[in-house]
Amino acid sequence: MKVSIRGKNITLTEGIESKITNKLSTLDKYFIMSDNVEAKVLVRTYPTSQKIEVTIPTEYVLLRAEVVDDDLYNAIDLVIDKLEGQIRKYKTKLSRKSKDKKLAFNLSSIEPLDHEEEDVVVKTKSISPKPMDLEEAIMQMELIGHAFFVYKDVETNLISVVYKRHDGGYGLIETE
Repeated sequence: MKVSIRGKNITLTEGIESKITNKLSTLDKYFIMSDNVEAKVLVRTYPTSQKIEVTIPTEYVLLRAEVVDDDLYNAIDLVIDKLEGQIRKYKTKLSRKSKDKKLAFNLSSIEPLDHEEEDVVVKTKSISPKPMDLEEAIMQMELIGHAFFVYKDVETNLISVVYKRHDGGYGLIETE
């Protein structure tokens, strides 16, 4: 697997890059065509913590994990654990959905989860998005206590989604 590492507010030392590359190489056993897979790693430092984000796009699934911790080396270990957990979780789903059994993963090297749960839609809701601007959409989302809100943007007349981000800000998804 190829590894691309970037740093924000941090100088990436050889030790940090080596630790990240070595830890990510433990995931190679899960991938059939490791040369085609590129892990993108972003390391950030904040005044009181360190954050590592890892994104691994494969042919069938996008693996993404992020961890914030006081210790960067501990965060690296934790993000690898999260990625391995995602791989185990998707093992059954991927094997069911792949018709030709040519998966991006080497399924024989993945340990199955002890208890796998089926994804079940528990509620279906139809909405008629109301025209409004972004500020009003954020206010509506806060009023109803949801983590996202779907609305029709008054300027573009297109459906948009505003959502709360884990870092405390807001995100916006716009349709084309």
